[in-house]
Amino acid sequence: MAIKKKATESRNWLQQGIYKIINPFVHLLIKIGFTPNMVTTIGFLGNVGAAGIFVYAALHSEEFKADYAPLIWAGITVLLSSLFDMLDGQVARLGNMKTTFGAMYDSVLDRYCELVVLGGISYYLLVNGYYWGALITFIALVGSIMVSYVRARAEGLGLECKIGFMQRPERVVVTALGTLLAGIFCSMLILEIAMTIIAIFANLTAFARINHCRKLLNGK
Repeated sequence: MAIKKKATESRNWLQQGIYKIINPFVHLLIKIGFTPNMVTTIGFLGNVGAAGIFVYAALHSEEFKADYAPLIWAGITVLLSSLFDMLDGQVARLGNMKTTFGAMYDSVLDRYCELVVLGGISYYLLVNGYYWGALITFIALVGSIMVSYVRARAEGLGLECKIGFMQRPERVVVTALGTLLAGIFCSMLILEIAMTIIAIFANLTAFARINHCRKLLNGK
């Protein structure tokens, strides 16, 4: 319990530090008329662009000879697009533009972002003959969606369920860095390791949330 509490505090401390860095840019966005939904949409389009880079790289690879250069751009695109995940919430809070639809819209597009990016990676690995890597990426995709689904289902029952190590920010960082480093070092193994980390810990997080909900419901 103490370890979980310390991890949560560290995560919150890091998040607040990032907010201090991005808040000036948030105020600029608000000043020029950006709404939270516009910021969310830009982030989504960026992730679609990253998925497109994976597909492009797959289609332009020689038979079972991967093209690594596009991975660098894909990793950078995922990282930049992920910033909008934090920006939209801050724009809503600091601009006093919170809406129920905005919260739902943000959550739905977050799921789409993960679907298209991990789907693009899986396709890239499959075309280049890394079949196990493609399967692991699919498992990572399932775990990522289930982490969010369990939380949404729990909140629908009136339960708070935010526990777990491999939440969306962590998944985005692992995906982006794994892709970027794979492109820099021309190593598919790095990308496969990144996907394996997400596959294992995302699914463990989903099951941990299920168990957490079970305990809460049994307590009632």
